[in-house]
Order: sequence, then structure tokens, then C-alpha cells
Amino acid sequence: MFIPVNEPCLEGNEIKYLTECIQTGWISSEGPYVTQFEQLFAQRMGRKYGIAVSNGSVALDAAVVALGLEKGDEVIMPAFTIISCAAAIVRAGAVPVLVDSEPDTWNMDVSQIEAKITPRTRAIMVVHIYGLPVDMDPVLELAHKYGLKVIEDAAEMHGQTYKGRPCGSLGDISTFSFYPNKHITTGEGGMILTDDEQLAERCRSLRNLCFQPGRRFVHEELGWNFRLTNLQAAMGVAQLERLDEFVARKREIGSRYTALLSGQKSLQIPMESTPYSRNIYWVFGLVLGPEVPFDAMEAMKRLGEAGVGTRPFFWCMHEQPVFQKMGLFVGEHYPVAENMARRGFYVPSGLGLNLDLIPEICSKVKLILSQS
Repeated sequence: MFIPVNEPCLEGNEIKYLTECIQTGWISSEGPYVTQFEQLFAQRMGRKYGIAVSNGSVALDAAVVALGLEKGDEVIMPAFTIISCAAAIVRAGAVPVLVDSEPDTWNMDVSQIEAKITPRTRAIMVVHIYGLPVDMDPVLELAHKYGLKVIEDAAEMHGQTYKGRPCGSLGDISTFSFYPNKHITTGEGGMILTDDEQLAERCRSLRNLCFQPGRRFVHEELGWNFRLTNLQAAMGVAQLERLDEFVARKREIGSRYTALLSGQKSLQIPMESTPYSRNIYWVFGLVLGPEVPFDAMEAMKRLGEAGVGTRPFFWCMHEQPVFQKMGLFVGEHYPVAENMARRGFYVPSGLGLNLDLIPEICSKVKLILSQS
């Protein structure tokens, strides 16, 4: 039997709400579940406005453009993240400026941000990684000190908090993903959150081809079709109803892995908590120690042959061939991020995982670590 790296949990009201969509004919982006999902999700995350979009990557695209960044403006962001973050900045004509990661939380090292601020800096993009949030108070203090906007990528943080405040409520504009491996899934989908009414209206316009009220097919500027369908939103509403249950289940998965793997000196496992948050284990990541004579790719190959699905950690932004071809990040090095990218991967931890399989997975992890 092969254990997949992720299985979603779709055992709530998904079928009921999807059936309603089909029976009523509301299957497009104009259906009532879209507005309902936006309102309920924004309320849960402590925000005034929610704008549902077709995925988390385009949420970043729209958020960056909505902030009015201009060519040559700089945005400070982590070197270790998914490419969508840097791509949104580059597509807008702005310049991503990188900082390294913290070796323990795997998040961006906020102590490095201020040294990267220049007269061209306009924003800081924080990305909460894998289950623990970025230490946000120092970021917000810097943003206030230098008059910068904060873009908060909370794609992996459904139900997480920072010092009791919901992740997704901390930036000037925040984004989420609803890909199948997230705590809440709509298959594909995303959300933009903000408390700024003008930003919200701008994102709604950009999402919908910049149609104008009263003159629908006359366009003053170019937008995108980033709309979420009523079918997807219906799934989102059903999933949101179970978010607390999902967070508790993820923490149980994390707890079981931690109990079985914490004694492995050659393996770094996720921190259970920080002074400002408790891990929600979007994924259960592993980083091979320097004494392990092979890298993450070899470890994943061996586990795959043993019937265990895995996925690699993100690859660093400064090492992405597409950005190197553009002449970005020349000569830059971020050693913590580089080590994580080469020696990090994660094991099955989706919401649909049979918890009884965790001891088997851990045994196979230990077995490959014992091999040269």
C-alpha cells in the first residue's frame, strides 16, 4: 500500500451544498455561496472584507497590483517560499529583495529586514511557512517606522493565530490558498482579505476584468478573470464549518509524529510552539542533519520505494533559473534557506491521513536514516 503525502477530508456538508448549486443552476461566479464564503471567511479571520479568487497565486498577483507598486519599487520577502510570492512582485514590475530564514521556525528572519530597507522599499511581504507564523510585531513596527505596506501571505495558516490574533488579519492586505492540501480546500481557490474598503474594491475590480458599473464592456484598465465559482465557494463554506476540527486533527498528527521522531538526532522536526504561537502543522516537515550522507531527493526516493509519499521543501528564490535569467539575485547566498531546500521534505500529513499509519511511516523514516 502506498501512503500519499496528502488526502483531503470531505466528509461534511460538501455534497449537500454542491447539490444545491446544481439544482438551482448557480454554478458560476455569480452564485450566492461566493458572497457567503467571502463574508464568513473574512469574519473568521478578523477582517472586514474578503475577495474570493481562483487560487492563492493570483490572490498575490491582485494584492500586489492593488497596492499600486510601480516599476523599480522594492518589496522585501523571504528567500525560502513558493515562487508565486516573488512572481507576483516581478510581474508588477517591482523588485523582490530577499532575506534568509530562521533555522528553527523555517520562517523569514525578521532581524534581517531593516538592513534591506532602502529609499525604494515600498512593502514587506511576509510568508508564514509550514505551520508557524512569522514573528509579526517587529515587522509591523518596521512598517510603521518606514511607512511600508505589509503583504501577508497566510496561504498555509487557516486557523492559526499570532499572539491570539488570527493570521490573515495582520497585514495591510493578506492572502490565502484553498489548494487540496490546505486546511480548507475548494479544489483550487484563494482569498484576499483587508480592512481597507478601497483596496477591497480595487481587488474586486482586478478580479473581474475591470468591468465598470454601467459600462460593463468599456475598460479603463486591464484586469484578469480571477473569479471563484459558486461550486468552489460552496465547498469552502462546508470546509470552513469544520476548521476548528481540522486544526485539532492537524495538531494531533503533529503530536504523534513528534513523539515518534523527536529522538532522532540526525533529523530536525518542526517546533511545537514559539512564544507567540502553537504549531498547526500544515505539513510535517523534516530536515536532514549534516551527518546524513544523502540529501532530501535521495531520502524521498527511498521513502517512495518503501511506499511513503513525500514532497520536497520549497526551492530558494535566488536559485530559481527563471529569475537568474532575468539577472536577479546575482551573487546572493542565503545559507539557511539553501540548506532547507536541499535537505528538507515533508511526509504524509493530510487531513485524510489514517493516524494508525503514522508509526509505520516513522519506522520507514528511521530505517532510511540508518542506511548509508
